[in-house]
Amino acid sequence: MTYILWGSPHSLYTGKLRSYLIKKGLPFQERVPAHPDFGMRILPAVGHMVIPVLETPDGEILQDTGDIIDHLEAQHAHPVLDPVTPVQRLVSALFDAVGSEYLLPLAMHYRWTYRGDQDAFLQAEFGRTMVAGHSREERRTMAAGMMDFFAGFLPNLGVFPETVDALEGAYADWLDALDEHFQYHPYLLGGRPCRGDFGMMASLYAHLGRDPVPAGLMKRKAPNLFRWTERMNLAGISDGEFAVYGEDYAPEDSIPDTLIAVLALVFRDWTPGLIADVDCFNAWAADKSAGGIVSREGQRQVHPNIGLVSYPFHGVEMKRGSAPHAVWMFSGVLDQASAMDAAAAERFAQLLKTAGGETAFSLAPIRRMARRDNVLVLS
Repeated sequence: MTYILWGSPHSLYTGKLRSYLIKKGLPFQERVPAHPDFGMRILPAVGHMVIPVLETPDGEILQDTGDIIDHLEAQHAHPVLDPVTPVQRLVSALFDAVGSEYLLPLAMHYRWTYRGDQDAFLQAEFGRTMVAGHSREERRTMAAGMMDFFAGFLPNLGVFPETVDALEGAYADWLDALDEHFQYHPYLLGGRPCRGDFGMMASLYAHLGRDPVPAGLMKRKAPNLFRWTERMNLAGISDGEFAVYGEDYAPEDSIPDTLIAVLALVFRDWTPGLIADVDCFNAWAADKSAGGIVSREGQRQVHPNIGLVSYPFHGVEMKRGSAPHAVWMFSGVLDQASAMDAAAAERFAQLLKTAGGETAFSLAPIRRMARRDNVLVLS
């Protein structure tokens, strides 16, 4: 029973799914889109160009890392890779959204703003993914067009010369806080990885932990965080560095103090953008019909855009395309909060007060979204 992971070493979301498969102990082969089967079988089945895609031993083709993990968790109960206690489970889902959505602009910034300092590396990465059997120079040349395409995403993500200092200043705080946490704990919630760890691997591995410029920064400023990216790609749960730590989540549904410091940064830095995204979504969705694709032009998009947003961020005005996918992921976190029993809700309310998350958890998207046929649609 072997799965096929269609992805690439430099792909942000492939890093999330690969880490999960490794920690879950599921046998898989990794193939890049340059393989002829991708164009002949996988692309028509998915409906648009996107990686990663998982092909099951039964031939089922699955897309979206969240959907894939849900599917595999239902099929394989062990090892357990998410807490069952309510506060920890919600915090895990929150970090899944943070790594998959909030950190995305930072990941793209460090890849493409510093393209000139890591161009040969990126050409090799994109080249091996796109084409097989060509010379080094041919691969580099063929990669250039695709690289220009992805570099063109920066304005839609809010990355402009006038916002770079604010983005990098905020990221410096994240590096420090995450490095402090991983000094004492092997994973986010203790001795076992959770869905939040895999979500954070999305941005913190392939882009921020592997591209030469940001990887060098991480190694210099946050070596414990860098070691976590390595640990997340090792089979098994225990790491010799934490030999006596154990393989359990933190006891009694608690959140490590060092992670609360990271949560404070989550709410400090993501809340203004979330407010803008929810406001934009609520205005856009108010008169739309159920079943419609969530995108400005009704097009199939991996990361749809339904308008422009602006908001204050560390002393600058951030202007970017809206992110309904982030609203969808955060809505799932809100659902978990609303489903808590009284005792858990009281503990979570205290955590929000300590970390400054009360405003974020007062947000209220007016419509539900779901994934259907590999795109977001209104429920």
